[in-house]
Amino acid sequence: MKITQIRNATIVIHSGENVILVDPMLASKGAIFSLKYATTDRRRNPLVELPEESEQILEKVTHCLITHCQKGHFDHLDRAAIKWLKAHNIPVYCSEQDAEFLIKKGLDVHILKAKNNNDFLGGSINLVPCIHGRGVIGKFMAHGYGFVLQLPEEPSLYITGDTILTKDVRHCIQSMQPHWIVLPAGGARFDLGGDIIMGKKDAIEVAEFAKGKIIANHLEALDHCPVTRKELRAEIINRNWQQKFYVPSDGETLSLSIV
Repeated sequence: MKITQIRNATIVIHSGENVILVDPMLASKGAIFSLKYATTDRRRNPLVELPEESEQILEKVTHCLITHCQKGHFDHLDRAAIKWLKAHNIPVYCSEQDAEFLIKKGLDVHILKAKNNNDFLGGSINLVPCIHGRGVIGKFMAHGYGFVLQLPEEPSLYITGDTILTKDVRHCIQSMQPHWIVLPAGGARFDLGGDIIMGKKDAIEVAEFAKGKIIANHLEALDHCPVTRKELRAEIINRNWQQKFYVPSDGETLSLSIV
């Protein structure tokens, strides 16, 4: 298995002949509105272009997974991605709560049940609830689900989705101990309220109790995510975690082993 970091939460999983696109945001740099208003340095999103090799990678995609997409979560499925998925007839897998929304967009939707061990590509997907922020801000968010993938002869993979560190996330990691965990580490927050995804502190805490290896993303692509790759990598070096905790650049591909 290999994972290519595309941009923000968008990744591509390569598993044999299957190439799985996760949470596609395919818009050009600056095509989408800012998420921060109480600042003199407003920036439109995404902050960076897609990597040069993205088109070649996307041409091989066979399936798509969506962790959440409603209530304005363009960073996990934007208009450009919807158009691309429709044009290429890509089957889209999502939770029940997003199915009707995606069907209305004209996509080929396949529903994943939250309480089931869902069949997927000869293996399985389990859904893990996300909490995309608490308090008043949390009430306005689409919380979604993370996915635990167990594909034949491949390392187990937990894509947490957009979530803060919760009891459900802890339980999933401690009980299943996936070989690899992809988690957000950008510490996103709006002008009011607390973090709506994990930041550096939570990402480091996960690495302390997880036996598996960590891949951090949701970094340096949206104006409301302050955590940088530089500060995460500095912490990793300080802890001598270079073989445990990875912070890929956009366009970088990692090979995932079981050991």
